[in-house]
Amino acid sequence: MRETTSSARTSENNKIAELDLAAEILASGGIIRLRAFGSSMLPAIWPGDILTIESVALRWPVTGDIVLIRINNRAFIHRVQELQSGQDSPRWITRGDAVPECDPAVSGAQLQGTVSLIQRGRRWIVPSPQRSNLVRLLAWVLCHCNPLRNICLRAHQATSNSRDE
Repeated sequence: MRETTSSARTSENNKIAELDLAAEILASGGIIRLRAFGSSMLPAIWPGDILTIESVALRWPVTGDIVLIRINNRAFIHRVQELQSGQDSPRWITRGDAVPECDPAVSGAQLQGTVSLIQRGRRWIVPSPQRSNLVRLLAWVLCHCNPLRNICLRAHQATSNSRDE
């Protein structure tokens, strides 16, 4: 039992170190690339997509941008829903496209970068802050219908695997 706890702690420490490194690279104006996991941004981002993330040092994100945020040592890729101007500094409200509720407001310090490019297989996609009504509807359906979301994820995985072979 001790070994499991120790390895879990080591894994958690490694994840935090990776987040710290990514934050340093982005804070210094750099660019990172990472693989997407999870389904919170369907249909804009699928598990396995490679995301190019740029520093927010040049331009603060606006409503509709897809951003990398850090909350409680966890990283999330979500879309900016709203910008709140506070007394001290601005705060961003974010939410995954296929998630029913918004995240807690984040500060500029928690805002790590902006997704500038999505690589899906051999395709390169420039994310647009403006989503069509069809994409919004599909995100809503995937958010509220778990069986359909699971079918779509399995189909996507199957087509991704067949492309890789």
